[in-house]
Parts: sequence; structure tokens; C-alpha cells
Amino acid sequence: MEDMKDDRDPKLMVVALGGNALLRRGQRGSIEEQYGNVTITSRWLADLVDEGYRLVITHGNGPQVGATLLRHEAGQKLYGIPAFPMDVCGAETQGFIGYMIQQTLRNELKARGLDKYVITVVTRVIVDEDDQAFENPTKPVGPFYTKDEAERIMEGHPGFIFIEDSGRGWRRVVPSPDPKIIAERYAIRTLVDAGFIVVASGGGGIPIVEKDNEAKGVEAVIDKDLAGERLATLIGASRFVILTDVDAAYLNYGTPSQKRLGVIEAGELEGYYLEGHFKQGSMGPKVLASIRFVRNGGSEAAIGALNKALDVVKGKAGTHVVP
Repeated sequence: MEDMKDDRDPKLMVVALGGNALLRRGQRGSIEEQYGNVTITSRWLADLVDEGYRLVITHGNGPQVGATLLRHEAGQKLYGIPAFPMDVCGAETQGFIGYMIQQTLRNELKARGLDKYVITVVTRVIVDEDDQAFENPTKPVGPFYTKDEAERIMEGHPGFIFIEDSGRGWRRVVPSPDPKIIAERYAIRTLVDAGFIVVASGGGGIPIVEKDNEAKGVEAVIDKDLAGERLATLIGASRFVILTDVDAAYLNYGTPSQKRLGVIEAGELEGYYLEGHFKQGSMGPKVLASIRFVRNGGSEAAIGALNKALDVVKGKAGTHVVP
């Protein structure tokens, strides 16, 4: 099983869930709110299982890992409990988000008479230790601070870098290296072939570097959609579907001349990407991941609304990127 991208499964689909699958605007992030949102999301995912698709599900974790970092910081400040590094916090969020998806999706499948099991794989993603991102941290993580608070934290943590973020306060920034290899790819495909629905590579995966036959976690955040593409390609999925809070990709988004993109070839979409039509903090990585997936041999990538999941998969909604 050296190269699964040459063993494409026509019914295998990687579904990348956007942040609205877990947390909605205005919510504080209680477990009740998140569990309720995931319960609704699981109904839309179950529609895909009902259609006979074999699913691998990936998801974001931005607000969740931010809250986890805060909890560790509060525990250290109030009780002297040592705070954990970012890679461990990423593993924590993979676990509890995976648990919520496992529980709610299994419940929904049982209610429909579908005897399918869901399993979460805590997933590591190998990055290049020489990636230029490590020289230029750009990805904001965690809570907002005042300038004075940020300066105090940097004094106590010499490796930390903070920047002012959009007038909302100061946030820590970390590297965002390009994902190279999904470390658990063979295990994930084996579980799919055994009939399981798999939750994997949550939050972009846990970034690790390998040197001298030893793996080590690093303080970084991998873009979840770019990691989703690597996952979909390396396990031999035929389709890669990004479900988010907008109905499609648009040119000139938010302007009177905005234009919705339907079916589009990867080359044409890449031209629009290079022209700067898609913001790097939102639609940009989704478009780039879609282009990469098709260029790497996938039959189709799609971007669409979470609540229209089945319509997106059937080609009735969303943007569809083809070779």
C-alpha cells in the first residue's frame, strides 16, 4: 500500500467541515451548544452515508484550541498546573470533537437503521522543518490581549511572537507550514476498507517534524483545508468536499459585481486564485486545496454550504472543480 492515490475508491469521499459545524456566530462555545450543532451536522452527514458514500470526515478546531490554550493558561496562573504545548492541545481538541461526531453520527445512523460505526484517529501531519513558514509566523491563535499583557507574556516566553490583529487586540502568531504527509494515512484507509466512518486530521492535524527516525511535535498550526486535501489524496479518495457557511466560491465576493462559480476547471480557477479573488483567511485555502486535489488525480473537489451537503455532492449546489 505504498501509494494509495493510484488506488482511487469511487465511493470514498473526504468531507471537510467548516467552523459552523461546531460553533455558530454569537455562541460562547459551551459543550451544550457545540453538541447541539454537531447533532444537526450529523443529520446532513448521514444523508451522504444513506446514499452509499464511504466517508472520512475532517474538521476545524480554531475556537476550540483557543479555548483549550486559555484553560491551560488559567490552570497555570491559578493553580500552578503546567500548561501543555500547542501540539498536545491540538490532540486534546481532536479527541473531544471526534467524540462528539462519533456519538451524534452513530446515534443518527442507528435511528435510520444503518449499522455503521464511527471512529476517530488522532492524526499527525508531517511538515518540513525547513518550511519558510517557521521563519515567518503568521497564523493567529488563542485569545486577544492588550498590548501590555502581550508584552508581559513575551517576556516570560522568549519564543512567543504577538501581533496586533485587526484592531481587536494582540494575539500570538505561530507558523503555518504546508502539510506534506498524513502520518496515519494507511491506518485510516484500512479502517475505511473495513467499513468504518473515520474522523481524522482534525484542526489540520498535529504538526510534527521527523529527523533521524524521530518524530517531534512543533508549535504550529496547519490549515485544515490544505491538510484535508493531503488526506483525501493520500488515502485514495475520488472526491473532496468542503462544507462551510457560504454556498459557493465567488469572484468579486461582497461587491455588486460578485459572480458565483459553478463547474470550473482547475486551471481556470487557479488563474482567478493568482489574481487574488479569494481571501487568504477564508476562501483562499479552500480554493487552493481544491485545485491541488484535482491536480493530484482526484476526480472532483466541491465547495458549498453545510446545510446543503447532499445537494453539493449531487452537483445541484456549490462550486465544483474538475480536471
